[in-house]
Amino acid sequence: MAYEVLARKWRPQQFADVVGQEHVTKTLTNAIETDRVAHAYIFIGSRGIGKTTSARILAKALNCKKGPTPYPCDKCDSCKEIMAGNNLDVIEIDGASNNGVDQVRDLRDNARYSPAHSLFKIYIIDEVHMLSTAAFNALLKTLEEPPSHVKFIFATTDAHKILPTILSRCQRFDLRRISVQDIVDRLRKGCNEEGVTISEDALLAIARGAEGGLRDAESALDQIISFRGKEIEEEDVLTVFGLVSRHVLENMTAAILKSDVPGIINIVAEMDRVGKDLQRVVMELLEHFRNLLVVLYAGQGASTLELPETQMKFYTGLASETEAGRVLRVIDALVETDGRMRYALSKKTLLETGLICCSRAAETTTINELLKQVVELKKNFKSGEAASGVVAETSAQNYSAEPQKKKRPPKNEVALLLKSWHDIIDHISKADPLSRRYFLDTIPLRTDATHLVVGFDLEFFDELDRFDTPRTKLTLAREVEKYVGRMLGVSFEPIKPGQHQPLPADHVVPAVSGDLTKAQSGEAKWYANPVVKTVVEAFNGEISDIRE
Repeated sequence: MAYEVLARKWRPQQFADVVGQEHVTKTLTNAIETDRVAHAYIFIGSRGIGKTTSARILAKALNCKKGPTPYPCDKCDSCKEIMAGNNLDVIEIDGASNNGVDQVRDLRDNARYSPAHSLFKIYIIDEVHMLSTAAFNALLKTLEEPPSHVKFIFATTDAHKILPTILSRCQRFDLRRISVQDIVDRLRKGCNEEGVTISEDALLAIARGAEGGLRDAESALDQIISFRGKEIEEEDVLTVFGLVSRHVLENMTAAILKSDVPGIINIVAEMDRVGKDLQRVVMELLEHFRNLLVVLYAGQGASTLELPETQMKFYTGLASETEAGRVLRVIDALVETDGRMRYALSKKTLLETGLICCSRAAETTTINELLKQVVELKKNFKSGEAASGVVAETSAQNYSAEPQKKKRPPKNEVALLLKSWHDIIDHISKADPLSRRYFLDTIPLRTDATHLVVGFDLEFFDELDRFDTPRTKLTLAREVEKYVGRMLGVSFEPIKPGQHQPLPADHVVPAVSGDLTKAQSGEAKWYANPVVKTVVEAFNGEISDIRE
């Protein structure tokens, strides 16, 4: 006898053998047992998930010599003829090649005659969406009120192409894509029957490549057996179909979340070297991050993923180390990369740049994480303790509302600032280039424990508001802190005629403006607070208001 491929050899012959479509088989079984069989059914779903198989089993169940029965015997002449495809009362029609009005007219005329030797005359029309609009309309009346001995069973992959008037006259069943675990279980069972030794990773690779279609998985296994024999490992599957191993995808996922750019580039280079389908890699990564997102949000409910235990452990481990917002940004970047790669000449380059963007998206702190850090800082500040891992450990200083005793600054402080004043100006100009020409004509006049007064050229004093901003003052204060060892409030005053040198550092600061001096002293105190300082530097911000 001619060789029979596994997809035909393993085709289910009973409702109980259909994999992953329990909602369909249970309904049909109950309908037959309760004598509620409709005159028309339509099975909808992607390729290789059991549409035509379910139609044939239903035909056997209705025309079995013991029937109608949900458990056809597979031994009577009717069952054997239906399985062989030569039963006179079960007519299978290809909708793609019989899509005209004439073919439907012949079907309608023949439907009036009684079955030859069965209980029902059953029409199975595969790819029914290929019928023309005129052919559908010609079928309407017969479909709605067929003779009592006629049953229609339709199968299609594109339900949206079928007229609503046809759908409304049928009982509709939407078949699901078969889960990876169900495909693995069915292939394992078949391999045991055939005496084939195959590893779990190899089964998983075949199931992933099938994309929910059991027939595709069985055809792939058939090809692998022809290539490798009856000892099959994961590498054999990857070699034949150009798939990427589960371990490589897991390493890539971990590298993206850890922002390991060298690791990402090395993995992509290796995949390109061995000729992997880089476009498919993006889709596989999307599936990985989608599963990780489900685990992050569903927690214990993530068992609905129906993944092998080893993969669930991997996702659970990653979920404890990342945040859902980062995963969502990675998914967005992968979707954009996939769209760009479809029309790219150099897929490797786009994949590398896309995955680097994914790693940067995974590295960026989310708003939720920042808010958690701010709340933690606020909580620890109120309790008088520094936040572990967020702020450096500080000495035990009292930052309560009670004023601290002012310390007299060293006498050489202004001289030190004057000596390094041009370096300070250079650093300020990097943050605000427009302020450089104004600061070149300034000098530090005097300091005290909390304040620095900067002398300003009288010629430019009218333009002071252009750079006398909290951001500029904060930048200047930070630069000065590097030399004097503490944060000082900053104010400006014009240099009086003949005042070419700064006053001694131990002079008391006159009240340039009482309210301004007081406000600056308050800002300096809070800028010196390590918690406030950390938050300001983290957000590159400034203190705009103080409420105590």
